[in-house]
Amino acid sequence: MKRFRIASILVVLATSHWCTSCGSNTNSSTKAQASAATAPTVEATKVASKKLSITTRLPGELQAYEAVAVFPKVTAYVDSISVDRGTRVKSGQLMALLVAPEVAAQRAEAQSKLQAAEAQRAEAEAKLASDQSTYDRLKSASATPGVVAGNDLEIAQKAAEADRARLQALREGAEAAKSALKSITEIEGYLQVRAPFDGIVTERNAHPGSLVGPATSSSGGAMPMLRVEKTARLRLIVPVPEKYATGINVGTRVEFSVPAFPSQTFAGTIARVAHSVDVKTRTMPVELDVNNSDGRLSSGMFPEVLWPVRRTEPTLFVPVSAVARTTEATFVIRIRQGNTEWVSVQTGELDGKSIEVFGGLREGDEVAVRGTDELRAGTHVVTKQVAEAATGK
Repeated sequence: MKRFRIASILVVLATSHWCTSCGSNTNSSTKAQASAATAPTVEATKVASKKLSITTRLPGELQAYEAVAVFPKVTAYVDSISVDRGTRVKSGQLMALLVAPEVAAQRAEAQSKLQAAEAQRAEAEAKLASDQSTYDRLKSASATPGVVAGNDLEIAQKAAEADRARLQALREGAEAAKSALKSITEIEGYLQVRAPFDGIVTERNAHPGSLVGPATSSSGGAMPMLRVEKTARLRLIVPVPEKYATGINVGTRVEFSVPAFPSQTFAGTIARVAHSVDVKTRTMPVELDVNNSDGRLSSGMFPEVLWPVRRTEPTLFVPVSAVARTTEATFVIRIRQGNTEWVSVQTGELDGKSIEVFGGLREGDEVAVRGTDELRAGTHVVTKQVAEAATGK
């Protein structure tokens, strides 16, 4: 009887132990399934590498290809002026006629001095010819002893030499008088104000009877008589920000628009690059040549330029939504072996729905499509790959 009770107790204990093990195995399996079920599913994509090639909008300014402020060479009065604002002129065309009585007086004086110098030179040439002839005859006669005194021959020789020296001085004086007359004549030529090139008169500040003068440092803000601009060809000045100052190629065609023709697009060609950044504005001036033979565009317009932005080397891109920002950092969430990590980055330019990133990333890295600080670093996740079209790359 005692043995039967002991056996019953052992059976009950064994049964109890087996049931406990069953329960333990069941709980472990359930916990593992629960752990897998709680790992969040994250949409992921690959970091792409490509050369940036986009277009951005920059302000610009149209300027005349050549522009000249016309001042007179001498102080004078305006006798007549045949052009006005908007007049188209040809190179060398007479635009205004000036009068300066003192210049006319100076010319008359210079001409009188030249005539006097020419007369004195002619007189000196005649005297030299006479004295030289006398000396030659005396020298010939002196060959016969006792016919000519030696002193007379010496006097004749000295007279001819003196005449020759005087004639040389008078010749130089005549040349100086001729140069002075030429200078005054050239100054008189400046009284005719002519167009420096083919263009259009954009400013007129003088009228008949006005006293006008040359532009000097003492004139301060003196206004020019006229301003002439060459507008058949224009310069488009574009201040390119420093971050866009690479990859600028001379000869590239660039489009732009102006408020005066909002529905039309014009184009210019990159012709000159400053290769120097303005320290105040942090921009680099770039000039485009614009054909304006039809005269539709005007200098002074402020166009909007569709500026091409290019990189010389490939850069990394991720979806815009992949970049998370907090008060402390800008980062993307990289996923390695199912675990998340925050990678600090700097952002660059937008290219559609993708954005440039610079930092500790590499091409082909897997990143979360939607970056958020709620997805903490070190979180175990399940990734779901997203097609490139869906990420906007």
